[in-house]
Amino acid sequence: MPDALDATPYDALLLLSFGGPEGPDDVVPFLENVTRGRGIPKERLKEVGQHYFLFGGVSPINDQNRALLDALREDFADHGLDLPVYWGNRNWAPYLTDTLREMVRDGRRRILVLATSAYASYSGCRQYRENLADSLAALEAEGLDLPKVDKLRHYFNHPGFLEPMIDGVIESLADLPEEVRDGAHLAFSTHSIPTAAAHSSGPAEGHGDGGAYVRQHLDAARLIADAVRERTGVDHPWQLVYQSRSGAPHIPWLEPDICDHLEERHAAGVPAVVMAPIGFVSDHMEVLYDLDTEAEAKAAELGLPVRRSATVGADPRFAAAVRDLVLERAAREDGRLLTPCALGALGASHDLCPAGCCPARAPRPAAAGADSPYA
Repeated sequence: MPDALDATPYDALLLLSFGGPEGPDDVVPFLENVTRGRGIPKERLKEVGQHYFLFGGVSPINDQNRALLDALREDFADHGLDLPVYWGNRNWAPYLTDTLREMVRDGRRRILVLATSAYASYSGCRQYRENLADSLAALEAEGLDLPKVDKLRHYFNHPGFLEPMIDGVIESLADLPEEVRDGAHLAFSTHSIPTAAAHSSGPAEGHGDGGAYVRQHLDAARLIADAVRERTGVDHPWQLVYQSRSGAPHIPWLEPDICDHLEERHAAGVPAVVMAPIGFVSDHMEVLYDLDTEAEAKAAELGLPVRRSATVGADPRFAAAVRDLVLERAAREDGRLLTPCALGALGASHDLCPAGCCPARAPRPAAAGADSPYA
């Protein structure tokens, strides 16, 4: 048996994710959860839900989270880390409030949270913190003793997150026809967000010109591209591109869109493109539809060879990275020094989100940060 690893003062890890429908009847109720408060009519939600109906009304995200849960539990057990792992979602079962209630009833008092988003942004970080605050408020109203909840830092530049994607890009390049392989460009793709949200992402002192959201993605993309060059001996030009735009057309969002980028690359004579979805932890619906369906259809229309590399998913190296992040945070909380593991120019992200970090349009309480009402 391995030597026991110590996660003190924490007694549980919560995997916190977006959630997704698991059948056709779930699609509209799920989208109602996602868009609650925006006044979007049900008929419009049915139109939006066509992406899900193309795949039988099932998002792959829940099964992918189950696989990640299994990978985390296996890794923790194999390395002697006695830390139970739970799972809760923002928008579908298992719901976050229900999971936190279960954890409280199981006696969990210090909880670490792993969000399935590696980068700083309102929707990828602060909104999850708002969800935590909402759930804690609900448990407080039920008269339950509230646990202390902390969130793991952003892990966009942890080698356990980057290495599986480096391998995925190299494998995708190798899968291209030999005559176009060395000339292929890399398109590192992530979720587009309103430019105003990008500019205000990260700590307040760093706001402006894309904020932490763009800087972190550029740093991850550069690290992957550099590693691909070192391992293949070929320098592939690359660009950060965006997908999954939604919302009113008059509001500026981050660009270029992946399909527009493919058109531009083809017009410039680029022989092939590898699409690398670095903004996503798993191959969920936005990857399957926006890249594997929409972008690949555009590439076929253009006659442009493309490949799409894999996300990290439940790769054992990612599970090991989570263990590393847990032990790193536990050491600092327990007063022990431990050097954080981070590559690239930006270094390790903050443990505690400061006030003014990734602000919401309308201020709302957010847990697991410097401005948390649940210290």
